[in-house]
Amino acid sequence: MTETSSKAVLWDMDGTLIDSAEDHWSAWRDTMTAEGIPITYEQFLVSFGQRNDAVLPAWLGAFSTPERVERIGLVKEANYRRRVRQHGTPVIPGAIQLLRRLREQGWLQAIASSAPRLNIDVVLDVLGLAPLFQAVVAAEDVEHGKPDPQVFLIAAARLNVAPSRSVVLEDGRAGLEGARRAGMRSIGLSRNGTALAADLVVRSLEEIPPDAFTKLLGAPLAQ
Repeated sequence: MTETSSKAVLWDMDGTLIDSAEDHWSAWRDTMTAEGIPITYEQFLVSFGQRNDAVLPAWLGAFSTPERVERIGLVKEANYRRRVRQHGTPVIPGAIQLLRRLREQGWLQAIASSAPRLNIDVVLDVLGLAPLFQAVVAAEDVEHGKPDPQVFLIAAARLNVAPSRSVVLEDGRAGLEGARRAGMRSIGLSRNGTALAADLVVRSLEEIPPDAFTKLLGAPLAQ
């Protein structure tokens, strides 16, 4: 398949493919309590979706050092993966059906996430979804997190698909801004009704029409 005829869907993972907020909250709560710096659920929600090295310095304050940030981040992610291994993780309604439908329609698919690669690998393994993705781009693969477009541009390149032939599926404002900067169309998943700047916004993945992705490739980019 040549680049000009290929087409791709680039999936965010947390909040778009899986409903992982409670698992991440539990992992952060336990990790920070063990450090003697408990956090509130509100603090977690404000930070959810950001890279650990952006979140932890604010929580640690004067006690923050690069070494401590790295160590705590590694402990938290290990706690998260252990929870997923032990209990599984909730899939966003309609996600698996959409993944399979897109594969049948000839779309290449990639994970384009700010999550560590080990987290992505565990999620895909536990859910049995790895065969549906042709590429994975994780936190370790990029120098700049969303809204920088790097994660999406790398994912498209690994699939050998042009940005103009790529559609991003995201639930976060930063990710959707990254998609716009990458020159890609986007579908925003807003399960709570939050306004999102995307080419198409839906409350559920199950609402996405069968021809939505194909139509987006011929539509003007969201401003």
